[in-house]
Amino acid sequence: MSLRGLGAALLALSLSPALQAADKPLLQEGKKTLFQRVLTTPGCKLSDAAGAAPGAAQPAFSRFYVYERAQADGHEWLRVGPDTQGKSIGWLPGDCTVAWKMQLTLAFTNPANRDRLLFFKERNQLEGILDAPDPVSQVAPIRAKLKHNTEAPGVLAQEPEFFVDMQKNFYLLPVLSGEEVMTEEGFRTRILNVASVSKAQGQGTQAPSAAAASPATKTQLKAFSAAVVFVIDSTISMDPYIDRTREAIKRVYAQIEKENLGQQVKFGLVAYRSSTKAVPGLEYVSKMYADPNTVKDGADFLSKVADLKQAKVSSSAFDEDAYAGVMHAVDKVDWSQFGARYVVLITDAGAIDGGDKLSSTGLGAEQVKIEASNPGVALYTLHLKTPSGAKNHSAAEAQYRTLSNYPGTNTSLYYPVNAGDVEAFGRKVDSLAAAITQQVKSAYLGEDAIGSATNAKADPADKKMLEDAALIGHAMQLAYLGKTTGTQAPPVFEAWISDRDLIKQNVPTTDVRVLLTKAQLSDLSDVLKQVLDAANEGMISPSDMFARLRSVAATMGADPNQLKQGSTTRVADLGVLGEYLQDLPYQSEVLNLDEETWKGWDGLAQEKFIRNLSTKLRHYQRYNADVDRWVALAPGADSRDNVYPVPLEMMP
Repeated sequence: MSLRGLGAALLALSLSPALQAADKPLLQEGKKTLFQRVLTTPGCKLSDAAGAAPGAAQPAFSRFYVYERAQADGHEWLRVGPDTQGKSIGWLPGDCTVAWKMQLTLAFTNPANRDRLLFFKERNQLEGILDAPDPVSQVAPIRAKLKHNTEAPGVLAQEPEFFVDMQKNFYLLPVLSGEEVMTEEGFRTRILNVASVSKAQGQGTQAPSAAAASPATKTQLKAFSAAVVFVIDSTISMDPYIDRTREAIKRVYAQIEKENLGQQVKFGLVAYRSSTKAVPGLEYVSKMYADPNTVKDGADFLSKVADLKQAKVSSSAFDEDAYAGVMHAVDKVDWSQFGARYVVLITDAGAIDGGDKLSSTGLGAEQVKIEASNPGVALYTLHLKTPSGAKNHSAAEAQYRTLSNYPGTNTSLYYPVNAGDVEAFGRKVDSLAAAITQQVKSAYLGEDAIGSATNAKADPADKKMLEDAALIGHAMQLAYLGKTTGTQAPPVFEAWISDRDLIKQNVPTTDVRVLLTKAQLSDLSDVLKQVLDAANEGMISPSDMFARLRSVAATMGADPNQLKQGSTTRVADLGVLGEYLQDLPYQSEVLNLDEETWKGWDGLAQEKFIRNLSTKLRHYQRYNADVDRWVALAPGADSRDNVYPVPLEMMP
């Protein structure tokens, strides 16, 4: 072939559709930026060409991008790659993959106060239960069969008995489709079509029963331990409560040492104040006095906290930086050494919110709660409602109820102490510390601490707190056993589930996570910053916000028809936020905001909107820096396509 002929051939090759397609994956129908993705099912094998002999089997639930589609032997084949960087690795039969349009996955909530989630083969059976006037009559026979390891018609699997911690053992429970429905009981519930494969694929579909697991659990729980870190406000007026907390811990340690539980229960203490930039005389924002990992015994604890005293000067505002104290305990304690993990916040004032210039964390109550849930910490709040803080009580209570709502169990761990009564406070601290210690002792001895005689004898005012403590202790044990026994998600493929308990329909069974890539998280941060800047301008002149957003949209190349003036224009219609936010199953405060609504809000409503955006933006920065939780969804994928499991409520 002549050089000219060779050049022509090379040019023809360079212009071939197949090679052009290799640059980028195919786009999803109707989308401009979202690529086609598929998940592999068990037994899916890669081939060198469409219709060729099968080669290496791919791990179930690997996510691949589709670069080309072709027909061979009457079947569809997909040329796939592990990432979006132009690297295809071979062909997969289309019928061993499933389309994954939204990168959504589910995380089980802790099953401590609900029945185990059921995976149904058909949507109709699940829908029939939710539509039933008496769902118990339909669910009870299913539960009875599963309890005796008998196959239940229509049920593919059930959730493991023990909690599967996504933070420690990432698993994929992808959402393929879903719909929100109203149940006969009056609850909004999502019916979700999901897929699930654990490493135990092919070993049967029924999770082990509680009866089968119980002998082993007693042995496992002998190593169960607890850490309780008190996070205490150490500003002016707090000395009596500091002293009483010390006294409570001294009493508990005496009992711990008497029963030889010194290695099973450890206490720590963090003190906090407020901004030292505003008032340098406060000395610190937060300070670790005793780390439970280094405390040897009761005497050692008391010596470490001996010089803890209230501040000598007043803070610049009534609210203190409580979130700084909590985050100090969450971030600085090595919680992995303990099965049960507790933070007990003690305060007589509200918390400085994340949007306040005095905040050292930039986080709000919801965000701090989520951060605490990563290591599995339960956040208690003992709120001292002293007379001097009467005007602050309502706002502070709202913050701390949000902060202390234990995820997945619908249990509030917020307990007020009326009038700031020191003796009433002391009884609560005594009871709580003793209850946690008793739970660890019971676990060590192989006994059941739920509904123990200790709780039955409690002061009526503290009975709910002790019942809640027993429930949370049970949840902690389920999480610990799930970790130590290597519990995994059920080995089933496609199934239908409800995101609410079938009987207690106010209790969630799953939390939704949005799997965002580095680029998407970066884009989300950048655009949210633009929306935030526009909103700040809009507080001065309401019409400026959407004018600024239209300008941003124009620079991003948005369709001019989307940018026409009109009071009904929504942020979603401007095209400033990525397509990966569209179709997500939640009501977005940002996407649904329109110009007319913004202009109708008063200054307080606009300020709240801005504050919420600010705290979410700071949260994205934490996600970006959290190197341990970025996950690769396919073997050999470029790290740029790794994903972070962002809680759905943290989306804008």
